[in-house]
Amino acid sequence: MTDERDTGARPAAALASGAHATAPAAAADSADSAIGTDCAAADATDAAAGEATAPDGASLPTGLRAWFDRHGWVVPTVIVGLVVALPLRGVFRAPGPPMEEGFMIVFPERLLHGDIPNKDFLHLYGPGSIWTIAGFFKVFGVSLWTERVVGMLQLVGLISAMGAIGYRWGRYVAALCGAITALIIIPPIGVTALAWVGGIAFALWSLVLATRALDPGQRRDRALTIAGLLAGAALLYRPDLVVCLGLSLGVLFVWALDRTGRRRLLAGAALGVSPYLVHLALAGPANAVRGMVLEPVFELRAGRRLPFPPPSDDYTSFLNRAFAFRKFPWPLPAADQPMQIWLFFWTLMLAIAALLAIAVWARRAGSPHGWRLVTLSLFAAGLLPQAVQRADTAHLSWVSCVTFGLLPAFVVEALRLRGVRVSLTRAAALAPLALMLLFPHFTYRWYADYVGQSFGYDREFYSVDHRGRSFYYGRQDVGVAAEEMFADVERLTEPGDRLIVGPGDLAVTPYSESYLYFMLPQLEPGTHYIEMDPGVANAEDSGLADELREADVVI
Repeated sequence: MTDERDTGARPAAALASGAHATAPAAAADSADSAIGTDCAAADATDAAAGEATAPDGASLPTGLRAWFDRHGWVVPTVIVGLVVALPLRGVFRAPGPPMEEGFMIVFPERLLHGDIPNKDFLHLYGPGSIWTIAGFFKVFGVSLWTERVVGMLQLVGLISAMGAIGYRWGRYVAALCGAITALIIIPPIGVTALAWVGGIAFALWSLVLATRALDPGQRRDRALTIAGLLAGAALLYRPDLVVCLGLSLGVLFVWALDRTGRRRLLAGAALGVSPYLVHLALAGPANAVRGMVLEPVFELRAGRRLPFPPPSDDYTSFLNRAFAFRKFPWPLPAADQPMQIWLFFWTLMLAIAALLAIAVWARRAGSPHGWRLVTLSLFAAGLLPQAVQRADTAHLSWVSCVTFGLLPAFVVEALRLRGVRVSLTRAAALAPLALMLLFPHFTYRWYADYVGQSFGYDREFYSVDHRGRSFYYGRQDVGVAAEEMFADVERLTEPGDRLIVGPGDLAVTPYSESYLYFMLPQLEPGTHYIEMDPGVANAEDSGLADELREADVVI
C-alpha cells in the first residue's frame, strides 16, 4: 500500500450493467537589439558582466565575450532551458489526471480507427490537438510516452514564446519571463498534452510575430501572414481563445496596421482556421457546433463552475483537495493552502490590472513598445474567463503563467518611463518572483518537489500495466485493483465487445477514468461520452441509458 498524498485521481467505481460488470475501481525569436535607452543599457550591463575573470585571475577571451554579445539569446535560452529540464524526469513519471490525460490518448487513437470528434465521441475543443497527437501516434506508436512528448513540446513552445517576448527588453528580462512561466505552468500541467497549452503556445508566437512587424525595417508582410497562421492554429486547438486573440490582435488590426498589414494578417488567419472546413465536412456542421459551442458553453458551464471568488478557508475543487499534501519540505512561513488559493486568485486579478494600466501609460507616453504592451495586456485579460469560471489552481496557473510571465517586461518598461536607472530597474524585474511567495505551495514547492523526484528524492510512482500499455496512476492500491480487474475483463469479453467507463452513480457524471479505454484496446468504446461531464452525459436526452443497455461490460 502507498501513501496517498499525491493522488489526483478518484478510485474507479464499478456498476453492473448489460452482459457483465466488473470493477476496481521553437526556438526563441532572434529579435533585433532591444529598443530604448534602458534596454540598451541593460545589454551593456550584461556585456560588462561578461568581463568576469577565470579562476586563475585571467580575463575571459575577448572572442568568447564578443560571441555572447552578438548572440544575446544564448544566455536566457540556457537559463530557461535549465528551469525546464530540472523537473522533467520527475514530471515524466508523475501520475496524470486519469480522465484528462486518458482522453488525450484515447481520442487520437479513436481518430486513427476512423472515429470523428463531435460525431462519434464528445470533444469540447477544436480538433487540432487530436490531429497532432494522432500524427505522432501514427509515426511513433500509441503510448503514454508519445503523448507526453507532445505535451513537452507544447510546454517548450509556450515558455520559449514568453522568453521571446521578454527579449525585447533585454536578455535579463527574457530569462525572467521564461523562467517564471515555467515555474508556474509545469507543476499543475506536467507534460500532459492538453489542448490549452498547445493553443496558448501558438497564440503567443502569433503575438511575437505580429508585434515584431510593427518595428521599423522588419519584413512585416511575411511576419503578419505567419502570425495569422499561428492564430488560426491556436483556434484549431481551443476555439475559446477567440476572446484573447480577438482583443489583442483586434487592436493591432484596427489601430496599428495599415491596409496591407491587415490583409496579410487576415489572410493568414483565414488559412490557419481553414482546416475547420475538413472537420465540418467529416463531423457534420450540426455535430460540430453542438460539440464545440453548445455543450461546453451552455450545457457544461454550470456543472463545472466553482465559487467566485474562491473561499479562503476551504477547498472547492476535488483536485486541489487531492493534491493538498506533499512531503517535500517548505522552509518559509506560508498561509494555509485554501488561503494561498485565495491569494493566488486576487494577486492574478491585480497583476492583470497592473498590465493594463502600464500598457495605457506606455502608449500615451509614446513608448516604442506602446502597441506591443497594449496587445500583450489585452491578451492576458482575455484569458481571465478561465480563472473566473473555475478558480482552482490548475486554471489559475493556465492564466497566470502568461500574466506573471509578462510582469518583468512591464515593470522594466514602467520604471524606464519613470527614468529609473538600469540597476534598480533590473532589480525591480524580480518582483513577480517575490509575489509568488504568497502562494508557494502551488508554484515553488510543487516545482521543487518535481526537481527532487528527478534526482531520486522521495521518488514514488505507480504504473498500471496491461497488454504492453502503461499509465501512471497516483495510488498504488487502485493500480493493483485495476490490473486484477483486467484479468476479469479478459475472461468475460471478446475482442470488439463494447465497454463503458463511468462513475459509480451514473445519474451524476462529474468524472470518468477514461484511461481504461486506452488500457483495454481490444474493446470498443460503447458510449459517445468517453469524457463524462455534468449536464451533458447525464442529460435526459444524452442517450447514455440506451448505451448502457447495449454495453457488454461497464466499469
